[in-house]
Amino acid sequence: MESEKQYAMFIHLSQLAGSIVVGLGWILPLVLWLTKKDSSEYIDANGKIVMNWIISCLIYGIVSGILCLIGIGVVLLIALAICNLTFIIIGSVKASQGNLWPYPLSIPFIK
Repeated sequence: MESEKQYAMFIHLSQLAGSIVVGLGWILPLVLWLTKKDSSEYIDANGKIVMNWIISCLIYGIVSGILCLIGIGVVLLIALAICNLTFIIIGSVKASQGNLWPYPLSIPFIK
């Protein structure tokens, strides 16, 4: 179980790779999740949590980008970036402790 907790933590943390290479923030978590989802319910659950957040974050980002045309989108994009970083850190810590933590504001597309 300890290795499952660490792997789940890395799924959450792997989203930060998008800060280094564009696109890697969703590709890496997806690959990590898909390679181990069948071997562990805990890893599968954490992978779904992360992928739901990535999809939700993409939608929120698009809407915020459109709202930049009327001036409020920039504030929303900043808030989204802060939420994203905060949620990734909390999700990683919770996963390393063996707890599932669905990200607030995340839309459950994958169940």
